[in-house]
Amino acid sequence: MTTDRVQSPLKVVLTDTNAPVVAAWRAAFADLPEIEIRQGSILDQTVDAWVSPTNSRGRMDGGVDAVVKRHLGAGIQLRVQRAIRDRFAGTLPVGSAVCVPSGATNPRFLISAPTMQESAQNVSATLNVALACAAAFQAVHRQNREAPGSIGSVALVGMGARTGRVPARVCANLMWTGYTLFNDHVFEDDDDLRGTILAQLDDLESAPVTERVRIAPPARRTRR
Repeated sequence: MTTDRVQSPLKVVLTDTNAPVVAAWRAAFADLPEIEIRQGSILDQTVDAWVSPTNSRGRMDGGVDAVVKRHLGAGIQLRVQRAIRDRFAGTLPVGSAVCVPSGATNPRFLISAPTMQESAQNVSATLNVALACAAAFQAVHRQNREAPGSIGSVALVGMGARTGRVPARVCANLMWTGYTLFNDHVFEDDDDLRGTILAQLDDLESAPVTERVRIAPPARRTRR
């Protein structure tokens, strides 16, 4: 089941230590001045939730995941992997995400969204960034439905741009796609989310790297 457009006052911060990623965000998100773009560590962002790109097993052993784990402590990986085990039988597909309490006051939640199946996998020729970013924002929808207002602000890094080796401009454009879909639609089913994105981005490889694609939400389903 899906729900039509839901506008949210969510504060979104895009932050990365990689200057080319920050520059690419500024170009891709130029029409969305409400998005805050900063150059710096996600650890310095005071928000309700951090989004950490991960792998399908939730092993926080590289990239931003490792930085977050060192900061929040080893218990965060245990919470992420427990959520993956409980909801996904131990393997979190790309295009899904889990949201867990961080055990800290800042942030109060960590959203783990896989950009890759295995650690340090090259995903530069995939649509995984769009899938992961969209899944992370849908996790915000789910958390706020369960506990209204619990996530009012979120920080994200350049998903896949470091370990996944996705070019900065491609990363920024795919993250733009994931964010705009958050404002346009709420997905109750991760398979619907994946199917909708993949069907409309399937021929993106032949498009210019500067092209952005706004996903058209699926037609509203009528209840019977």
